[in-house]
Amino acid sequence: MDPIEKKPLNHFLPGTPVLSFGTAGCNLACRFCQNWDISKSRETDTLADAATPETIADRAIALGCRSVAFTYNDPVIFHEYAIEVARACRERGIRTVAVTAGYVCAEPRAEFYRYMDAANVDLKAFTERFYHDICAAQLQPVLETLEYLKHETPVWFEITTLLIPGENDGDRELDAMTRWVAGHLGPDVPMHFTAYHPEWRMLDRPPTPPETLARARRIALANGIRYAYTGNVRDEDGGSTYCHTCGSRLVGRDGYEITAWHLTDDGHCRSCGTRCAGVFEGPPGRWGSRRRPVWMGDAPPAASVPPTLPS
Repeated sequence: MDPIEKKPLNHFLPGTPVLSFGTAGCNLACRFCQNWDISKSRETDTLADAATPETIADRAIALGCRSVAFTYNDPVIFHEYAIEVARACRERGIRTVAVTAGYVCAEPRAEFYRYMDAANVDLKAFTERFYHDICAAQLQPVLETLEYLKHETPVWFEITTLLIPGENDGDRELDAMTRWVAGHLGPDVPMHFTAYHPEWRMLDRPPTPPETLARARRIALANGIRYAYTGNVRDEDGGSTYCHTCGSRLVGRDGYEITAWHLTDDGHCRSCGTRCAGVFEGPPGRWGSRRRPVWMGDAPPAASVPPTLPS
């Protein structure tokens, strides 16, 4: 059980708990993997417990979680199982979150996201060199996933980039990345810049300085991204949500703790009335109300209501 902000998702049911689980294996080979003991292992080495989709959904309800997250390893690895869990969750009013690298082909991508309510996509860098040399993958399919999510689905999604000193943290690359996001996906897609801690096969790189994260956040904001965050460090300013019109602090965060809430129940700034993009259910403390979430992105309100699933 995690706070939803740990995924990280700051604009999808903020302040609510999420039940997190994963399996084993990955379709990328990132040298810096932060969950290498899970993603690089064989299923028989790691998977100690198994659960039916119905069991997972029922456990989420029992724990008071508003959503279930497929995380730790990429859910495209357990595509069919994730879909079955999502269907069981949807039948019980529980929402589902994919924490993913976005590295998937068009046909399974369309099938997978038909059942998801939210996603955090790991945009690992903005050069083909990084993806090829460090992840054994390609950048373009990830960009295609991001554009697909934005323009062809009602899925709420946010982007995370782990900044590794000397690899993907240069001003030029951050400028190009954030300009692309603003231009192709729009200003309302939140971006999270998180700190690297040496892991697996990249122990020669130092931890990310907090100033690097703050610099990336400034670049994103200057390029029109309305919601830019720092992560994996203690930074109340960089972790809080601000109104892009009047500058008021809408949701204060200290780590994963909600410290302030100045949004109306339907996601508007209490100071100036500007809407904050996201999916909201009101302030923390109403987790058990089971009220219908209010969508405040570019899609119409009905888009946040999951479609009827085929049997």
